[in-house]
Amino acid sequence: MLSALSNILKITELRQKIVFTLIMFAIFRLGTHIPVPGVNPSMIEQLFNSGNLFGLLDLFSGGALSKFSLFAMSITPYINASIIIQLLTVVVPTLEQWSKEGEEGHKKITKTTRYLTVVLAFLQAIGMSIGLKQAIINPSITSILIIAITLTAGTVFLMWIGEQITAHGVGNGISLIIFAGIVAALPQNLGTIYNYLQAGTISYFNVLFFAIIALAMIVFVIAIQQGQRRVPVSYAKRVVGRKTYGGQSTHIPLKVNQAGVIPIIFASSVLMFPATLAQFVQTPWIKTIADYFQWGTPFQSAVYALLILFFTYFYTAVTFKIPDLADNLKKYGGFIPGIRPGQATADYLDRIMTRITLAGAFFLAFIAILPTMIAGATHIEGIHFGGTALLIVVGVALDTMKQIESMVVMRHYEGFMK
Repeated sequence: MLSALSNILKITELRQKIVFTLIMFAIFRLGTHIPVPGVNPSMIEQLFNSGNLFGLLDLFSGGALSKFSLFAMSITPYINASIIIQLLTVVVPTLEQWSKEGEEGHKKITKTTRYLTVVLAFLQAIGMSIGLKQAIINPSITSILIIAITLTAGTVFLMWIGEQITAHGVGNGISLIIFAGIVAALPQNLGTIYNYLQAGTISYFNVLFFAIIALAMIVFVIAIQQGQRRVPVSYAKRVVGRKTYGGQSTHIPLKVNQAGVIPIIFASSVLMFPATLAQFVQTPWIKTIADYFQWGTPFQSAVYALLILFFTYFYTAVTFKIPDLADNLKKYGGFIPGIRPGQATADYLDRIMTRITLAGAFFLAFIAILPTMIAGATHIEGIHFGGTALLIVVGVALDTMKQIESMVVMRHYEGFMK
């Protein structure tokens, strides 16, 4: 391991990229401690300590939301904008055309995503400012606008940091910002466990049991994230002029978890709506509905799992276009042995994708309700580092390591992952 790390440090370009990424992380962590003007931070913390409704969002922001700091909204508006644009690509002809125009089309989509991020961030900031009005020192329209503009500027700055990491650092910048926020909460979670031990709420056996479960889940998540069904593909030989193309065999890697963490985000947003509405609108029937969807109840967990199953199939169908894949195979002379090119290939791939997506959907549902199960088994509550967070951390870490590995191998050094 040490020799692999020394190989990385020998590459000047990679060393500079890692240092640049770490500097961006430091700026991100600094911003989480810069308070928004005109807000009482202690009042905000009291509101968040009264319940764990926004615990997952606060985890993604690295604790910035509970402090109501400059980066309180984190990169969430950008993620929402990206998902919306990705879904609209299927139904809006202009966006669909841009997605097929290569680099120029990608620049147009990125620019549109940025504009939509600003709009969503400002609307979310207005909603947060009005909803948390009791924590504002002078709750006037001017103060709310100043707070909303400050929060929007923080999100836009985070978006810029993420793009800079992608361009000049290592890995995907947006994913790494979320990764950094989750990892930053680890010392606080360890402190919570220590306080439980000191208070006698839990025993050392509970902590050991928790550690064993966490280690087993990390191994399980890595196995599923790396899992794929390799469909063999052969290409017929083509003679163009004096050159011969094709004639080789390869495969199509169909991932078990093709949708990533997006279905969990969709399902969480849907289930958070009643509870969020009940906090801001004091109506008896809304409060009754919100009680049914209280986080961690059996009914909420069952609905949560069903929504994840639905959104996994939905998002996979939207983003992974099997007919286009079958047409491209036919166009370039590729075929699956024993399967006719064209519609028969599309039907075959669709059957395979339907089966492995079911496994991926159950995996995501299990991961999402895992923190509730762990809390019930170990009696360790208030620890948000699990389930969705674990999936994100492992996924981002694997992708980043693969990118580092490719850069090391390109320069003829011994690989990082053996």
